[in-house]
Amino acid sequence: MRIVRVERTIRRFMSSLNGMNGSHGGRFPVRRDWTLDEVRRVYSQNLLELMYQGATAHRENFNPQEVQKCTLLSIKTGGCPEDCKYCSQSSKYKTSVKAEVLMQVDDVLAQAKKAKDAGSTRFCMGAAWRGASQVGPRQFQRVLDMVTGVREMGLEVCATLGLVNAEQARMLKEAGLTAYNHNLDTSREFYPKVITTRNYDDRLQTLQNVRDAGLSVCCGGIIGLGESHQDRVSMIHTLATLPNHPESVPVNALVVNEGTPLEGTKPLPVWDLCRMIATARIIMPASMVRLSAGRVSLSPSEQALCFFAGANSIFTGDKLLTTPNSDMDEDKVLFETLGIRGKPPVFAEEEHANDGVGTQPFSAEEEHGNDKVAAQPFFAEEEYVKQNVAAR
Repeated sequence: MRIVRVERTIRRFMSSLNGMNGSHGGRFPVRRDWTLDEVRRVYSQNLLELMYQGATAHRENFNPQEVQKCTLLSIKTGGCPEDCKYCSQSSKYKTSVKAEVLMQVDDVLAQAKKAKDAGSTRFCMGAAWRGASQVGPRQFQRVLDMVTGVREMGLEVCATLGLVNAEQARMLKEAGLTAYNHNLDTSREFYPKVITTRNYDDRLQTLQNVRDAGLSVCCGGIIGLGESHQDRVSMIHTLATLPNHPESVPVNALVVNEGTPLEGTKPLPVWDLCRMIATARIIMPASMVRLSAGRVSLSPSEQALCFFAGANSIFTGDKLLTTPNSDMDEDKVLFETLGIRGKPPVFAEEEHANDGVGTQPFSAEEEHGNDKVAAQPFFAEEEYVKQNVAAR
């Protein structure tokens, strides 16, 4: 017991020193100078070792007993002019999704209240637009009113509206938006094989506009599009070398939609998700890593593996825009079985006070006497890199 307490004290002392230098954690500091080869070496490790490192990085930066619950609502469905090959909302393909008009504010707020009552702390709104400039000022103002109304409920508010310029990002911030989601989807190299109606730099510019407005960035991608492992490594490298790591990194597994060009694509094994989640957690240790689309196909045991690898955020509710999602009652049973609970909301001004990423690691009070969890060993990052190089 005394050894455990000494290790805990040393780890917290080292963590405080790292915090004074602007980084988080000892073994897994927040870095923005990753090389592509370094990311590849982390990603390519033995899976069990990779997951262990992901779990350790998670514990250095977050309370491992907390998982963020988010709810995603499609406020404008279908009719999108983009040609994303995975998306059933594209007007380019014949799918079961029909174009609908933008929802009314009161209807959205009713859905947000329902989500809050079910335990969600972040409410995300998605519109099937190329970008906010595609619609008139009255529709955009309606979205701003939605944002304000949801924020007044005490929820974090996220939106994904496609491309936004600097002025639109500023208006969203002033309305109370917490975070803006705009995924890279895949690597720069593979991107043209998935989408041709916008380019990679369009996405990066939107992320810059969002960041400049003081909003948190939610940005990740999709695996299972036909990309290679190197494409996955490249996408993580791009995210990890942005001016600031995204506050949230959604890891999506392709959900096959009938009528899209990717119809018939074979599902990924859970190990691919675990590898991607653990790598994202190690490379961006203070970011939320969200187990996102595709979770509905995972068993409770497979979801537990993803949480162990470093995921600490999920979408709840029966739908993710137009694709199915896990039932809320099933999630409640899963949380009770695993001994995890929902993470309280954190708003943008608090996030930026903490360098825009992450939360503090769990304290002694939050450990509830769980010394075994608190006593994970830690080493210098250089040591584990050398160990894995030597093992090859």
